[in-house]
Amino acid sequence: MSYASMRDCANDLERHGHLVRIKTPIDPNLEMAEIHRRVFDAGGPALLFEQIKGSPFQGISNIYGTFERTDFLFRHTIKALQRVIELKADPGNFFKAPLNYLGAPFTALKALPRKARFRAPILYGTTTIDQLPQVVSWPMDGGGFVTLPQVLTLPPGSSNLMHANVGMYRIQMTGNDYRTNEEIGLHYQLHRGIGVHHTAYNNSDEPFRASVFIGGPPSHAFAAIMPMPEGLSELTFAGMLGGRRFSWVRKNGHILSGDADFVITGIVQKGVKKPEGPFGDHLGYYSLQHDFPVMKVEQVYYRKDPLWHFTVVGRPPQEDSSFGYLIHQLVKELTPQEFPGIKEINAVDAAGVHPLLLAVGSERYMPFRDKKPEEILAQANRILGSGQTSLAKFLIITAADPGEKVSAKDIPGFFKFVLERIDWRRDLHFHTNTTIDTLDYSGDNWNAGSKVVMAACDHPRRTLSTQLPDKFHLPGGFSEAQFVLPGILIIKAPPFTGEESYQQVSSFCREIAHLDWEGIPLIILADDSRFSAATLNNFLWTAFTRANPARDIQGVKSFHEFKHWGCEGPLVIDARIKPHHAPVLETDPMVKAKVDKLFARGGELYGII
Repeated sequence: MSYASMRDCANDLERHGHLVRIKTPIDPNLEMAEIHRRVFDAGGPALLFEQIKGSPFQGISNIYGTFERTDFLFRHTIKALQRVIELKADPGNFFKAPLNYLGAPFTALKALPRKARFRAPILYGTTTIDQLPQVVSWPMDGGGFVTLPQVLTLPPGSSNLMHANVGMYRIQMTGNDYRTNEEIGLHYQLHRGIGVHHTAYNNSDEPFRASVFIGGPPSHAFAAIMPMPEGLSELTFAGMLGGRRFSWVRKNGHILSGDADFVITGIVQKGVKKPEGPFGDHLGYYSLQHDFPVMKVEQVYYRKDPLWHFTVVGRPPQEDSSFGYLIHQLVKELTPQEFPGIKEINAVDAAGVHPLLLAVGSERYMPFRDKKPEEILAQANRILGSGQTSLAKFLIITAADPGEKVSAKDIPGFFKFVLERIDWRRDLHFHTNTTIDTLDYSGDNWNAGSKVVMAACDHPRRTLSTQLPDKFHLPGGFSEAQFVLPGILIIKAPPFTGEESYQQVSSFCREIAHLDWEGIPLIILADDSRFSAATLNNFLWTAFTRANPARDIQGVKSFHEFKHWGCEGPLVIDARIKPHHAPVLETDPMVKAKVDKLFARGGELYGII
């Protein structure tokens, strides 16, 4: 079965018990997001909001809310698409098992975009920006946002749809200095394809046209975030994953998705920027207000009986975690081709994806001498020099001997394997004064920070412990030592106040240097050690989103040797919140209390989770 529209998808989900309708009028300002988060956290159904205050349109969210439901959406197409990608990774696969791949070329050919022969559904009607559901997810958000947009642009001088870039770039519809119904904000991060087009248009006399699609078959939103293999169009991918060719139509010089629920068209203004944000983002903090491009709105189209497709972004895991899950299912065969020698990569969702990347590589360079990281350092540089993985801040890479087992997906097992082997005197490699993810505020400036590679390849050198050292005593101001995993100790530190707080950590390292830390190679300093150690996800989020490696890593018995830094005792990561960090996302208590009534006995949502 292929979905012709988002409404078609909603009806299918409802027939199979995967969707609940909400008939009560719901405010898009915080209330819809609060409902969504609770249902997502409970592994609940997709949600269809029948009455959204201030808008004549209905909305839908949480369709990808569980991995099982994501599999259900693409149950008829995923295996055929995997075959295409496997052939892309290694054409020789066809000759190894030709019967498995006979249909792959036809899958790709059938998915080529097609121009609508008759009146496209998207041309049913027009509206204005202020009539769209103005979903605000967090109290400090700057206005209403499109959270699952598909933004299509073409390079100057091209009308060939196969040259188009389709990406998911945040769209602010209202608030700040935007003129209502006349302009919207366009936020894109480093390394995004639209940036190449923007630069080209700045050097061109052509207007920079852009089209923002919302909704359509569920494969379309996924295609906008998919890291595409070289030479494969997002639109073709959307057709293969959706089992239905991407339909398009040209209107007033713009490309419109024929099957989208809504399309906003306009011209990105050259040399014009306006403040965009704040916005509660996927690291679990606000991305703050910064100047970004402005799009002058020309028209807003919608199809008959449309659904406003949205999600809620926040501290992971969230609904968009299913995107990472599905990407892994599809591109795992491409990893050795893209990163020679790399067996597995895990951009850790609980840490916000870019802050922490785990990798398993190969170590084959010098089999005739003592084992140490060599080839995996070259592999680490390849990872940090490639596309989205170049935004990794903490890259931990290892390699296993024959007979040893380690997986980047088994996070506790991976940390155990690495921490048993790592030598902090040798195995730390810093990249300073470099770019980091736009949404990561742990650096000293916006987009600016550092990275560290932790490369462990050795025989086990220690047994990890969950026992504090003999005669353990913490310096004044430090307290509540908690183990989160064997060998990883989290300690509550005094609140960070400024430059003197870095000296405080240096003193801490000196004062504990006399203790026997053999089984505890990693110490995390946190504002709340009980919270940070309570769950694996809390540890990953706290430790790796709040630290700038070159500034916030210190160590017991540290030293410099030429330009290399290392330590003989435990590595210490200062994961306290700093004054320059963005605020943590927190819900509005009044909205929470209001939504509580919907889930209480007698409320419309009682019993759905």
